[in-house]
Amino acid sequence: MPGKIEKSAWHTPKLSAASHELDPYLPRNGNLGYRVSRYDLHLEYRVSSNRLSGTAVITASSYQQLSRFSLDLATGMRVDRVTVNDRRARFSHRLGKLSITPPAPVPPGGALTVEVRYRGSPRPIRGPFGDVGWEELDNGSLCANQPNGAPSWFPCDDHPEAKAPFRIEITTDSPYFALANGRLASKRRRAAQTTWVYEQVEPMATYLAAIQIGQYEHRTMAEEPVPVHALVPPALRARFDVSFARQPQMMRAFIEMFGPYPFREYTAVVTEDDLDIPLESQGLSTFGANHCDGTREHERLVAHELAHQWFGNSVTVARWRDIWLHEGFACYAEWLWSQHSGGRSADEWARHYYAKLAAAPVRVPLADPGAEEMFEDWVYKRGAMTLHALRLRIGDGEFFALLRRWTEKYAYGCVTTEDFIALASTFSTSSLNDIWQDWLFTPALPPFPSLG
Repeated sequence: MPGKIEKSAWHTPKLSAASHELDPYLPRNGNLGYRVSRYDLHLEYRVSSNRLSGTAVITASSYQQLSRFSLDLATGMRVDRVTVNDRRARFSHRLGKLSITPPAPVPPGGALTVEVRYRGSPRPIRGPFGDVGWEELDNGSLCANQPNGAPSWFPCDDHPEAKAPFRIEITTDSPYFALANGRLASKRRRAAQTTWVYEQVEPMATYLAAIQIGQYEHRTMAEEPVPVHALVPPALRARFDVSFARQPQMMRAFIEMFGPYPFREYTAVVTEDDLDIPLESQGLSTFGANHCDGTREHERLVAHELAHQWFGNSVTVARWRDIWLHEGFACYAEWLWSQHSGGRSADEWARHYYAKLAAAPVRVPLADPGAEEMFEDWVYKRGAMTLHALRLRIGDGEFFALLRRWTEKYAYGCVTTEDFIALASTFSTSSLNDIWQDWLFTPALPPFPSLG
């Protein structure tokens, strides 16, 4: 394990590449011809009727001639008006695509300010990954967008590489706490409604955008080295004090292992409803009441979601085939936290899950598992095993130095498996090709890794 905690230093936010390709795993999501540089969302939500009305102002620039372009927006939302550069634009909205014809073609390098006014009753998008997106709760709502649910509640270029800063303004009924990504910039109450304004200055993938609404008690668990907050239903206060008690220590440990926390603060949300799985968003994570049971039974999930702030939220895959760079790293963080906190060592967990992987062989490689398999448990565990094999080969000093360099070099950017392979090679005096071939590119499970 690495030694002394280094003083946090803020990274400089940077945008991704000028253009991107559509992803073969989700070919209907994402759009070509322009690059978003900012989202400004002005939203009003009525909890009792599940009614959302919004104005999205999207700032972008074209990288090719645009006589027509599109945004992703679920057909459950009704579009009332679209303007491009302050001029009324023609549009059509069908099959999850909002197609826009600007009043005049936009030349390459041209500036775009697109304003979309829309409304409706948001609901999850149903697909091969289950129901994803805006979800109505018994007493509030949440957003669970991964991988393609963001268009359920706002128009966007829904591609993991299309990262941009956000300003989210949400007005809702005053008894409710409304949380969104970033730092709370202002809060004002007028009559029976409250408007919350959040600024997410670090670029964010659309699937990580979130609004969580509920009758929550806000708590601050730590101020240093990073502000750590919690939103908890009052009835779950005592259980939370046990289940999430070690989150500040976990933050310190992960800063030591992975480098400075990449955002300004972190919030854990516990809903009144049970949830199948927790979910990460940029700067916050959401857990169900069933994950807050007054024990540490689910602490590995607390570690997993926190680790995603580095691996997935700051350093984001450019293509979904490389999802192991999110889930394998977050899973390995579970094992590292277990060892750090006095539980099973990472090696013991690796041996435990190696036996499970051996008992259920797969026929696709980790580096390209296919859309149907990318969120299967074996991807998480084999990804973690790949990191364990690498750690055993290059040693703890080089391994944790590599992780810290990875999160520093690619902070707020997008990466591929090839990027990690290239960076890892600079932390080893010998070839690592056999590790990548055995663990990433060959479906068959290799022997358990040996030391050195």
